[in-house]
Amino acid sequence: MTWTSIIVLAAGAYLFKLAGLEGLGRLPVATRWVRVIELLPAALLAGLIVTQTVGPHDVVVDARLAGVIAGALLTATRRAPFIAVVVVSALVTAVVRAVS
Repeated sequence: MTWTSIIVLAAGAYLFKLAGLEGLGRLPVATRWVRVIELLPAALLAGLIVTQTVGPHDVVVDARLAGVIAGALLTATRRAPFIAVVVVSALVTAVVRAVS
């Protein structure tokens, strides 16, 4: 992929996001959908992490899986903020990689 195509795609993605914020930001949203919309980024990121960790290839038990499990446990037991889950997952992954 050339730099021109990367810049064009990045500009397009930014314009789509800007259009969504400007256009859809003015529309009223039902209160029950607000919570769903707020949770979508975390759900999409969690799905991406799980897919990349134990996705369509052979399941490999390594440091990445330990980090995902630590993040899931922290979320389930402590209801920690998203940034804390990411930091703890990264630290657990780093420690497991350093030890092994």
